[in-house]
Amino acid sequence: MLVNRRDIEIEWGDCDAAGIVFYPRYFAMFDASTAYLLEKATGMKKIAWTKAFGVIGTPMVDTSAKFIIPSRYGDVITIETTAGEVRRSSFDIEHRVLKGDAVAIVARETRVWAGKDPENPDRIKGFPIPDAVAAALKG
Repeated sequence: MLVNRRDIEIEWGDCDAAGIVFYPRYFAMFDASTAYLLEKATGMKKIAWTKAFGVIGTPMVDTSAKFIIPSRYGDVITIETTAGEVRRSSFDIEHRVLKGDAVAIVARETRVWAGKDPENPDRIKGFPIPDAVAAALKG
């Protein structure tokens, strides 16, 4: 499966009153990590591939995370993002947050390749993932 790794330095604004990363901040980091993985898969920035494939994006429909080791201001973490199962119009993403060699967080997402519903433009619906994108995600 396709993998993308990126290092992030924890900033003051990521932390809560206890001095550790406020957990919703991780989900913003995971969303960006998924975007980078799709950029790697398509060879295009999100704004370009959404136009090229005629979709609005990949909304998340399910997520979970297991928090094992906290991170604090100034820590450098690595987010390792991997494509999991790829189905007709949805796919799974797995994130591992590493602090050095230690696993700090294990998270997963299910996303849908989505566009405007032609029968009701106020709604969105899943569309088949293009073969080239599915193949790239599968590695």
